Amino acid sequence: MSERAKEILEWVYCIVIALALAVLFRYFIGTPTIVKQVSMYPTLVQDERLWLNRWGRTTKTLPKRGQIITFEEPDKITYSASEIDKDNPIAKYHKKGAFEWFTSGFLEIGKRSYIKRVIALPGEHVEIMDGKVYINNEELEEPYLQEGIVTDIVGEGFDSFTVPENCVFAMGDNRNHSTDCRSFGCIPLEKIESTVAIRIWPLNKWGKVE
Repeated sequence: MSERAKEILEWVYCIVIALALAVLFRYFIGTPTIVKQVSMYPTLVQDERLWLNRWGRTTKTLPKRGQIITFEEPDKITYSASEIDKDNPIAKYHKKGAFEWFTSGFLEIGKRSYIKRVIALPGEHVEIMDGKVYINNEELEEPYLQEGIVTDIVGEGFDSFTVPENCVFAMGDNRNHSTDCRSFGCIPLEKIESTVAIRIWPLNKWGKVE
């Protein structure tokens, strides 16, 4: 093999290794993202850039109440009255084969994710009534909501249930324009991808997101 060919091969190896490390870092440690919807307004605004912390997924740690998370879009978004199971209020996901997990789950090709705020944790009873959220029969204080925002169930949904083990109940701050756990149920730990760490753009709003 010529010196020129060896040099090219070395560069190819370096590029492959760099790409592999980048993908591993993105999956296990963290990654940037762009806000694309209005469901978290006014906390998050469209086109803002965020840094996502994925260490919780790596360590299989449940997020805390109030944290903003991203999670994989469930297979089914809305249910009819006969499909609502308040005794098992968990969002539906199909089991992925190895190839689908690698392309969609690991490489994130063609995958859709939601960004919402954790409202309730495992074992807590959630009740949505009169435009408010109650956790274990106590009204939840939500200072991040815009004045006048109410929390309602549109159509059929989950309005009174207990959060299952290793799941969280999450909603968008912009309640009237958010498709969230009220419609499709609680999110299992294995489907939670990350927590929002900081806002990195615009620069005048750089810092921790709460």
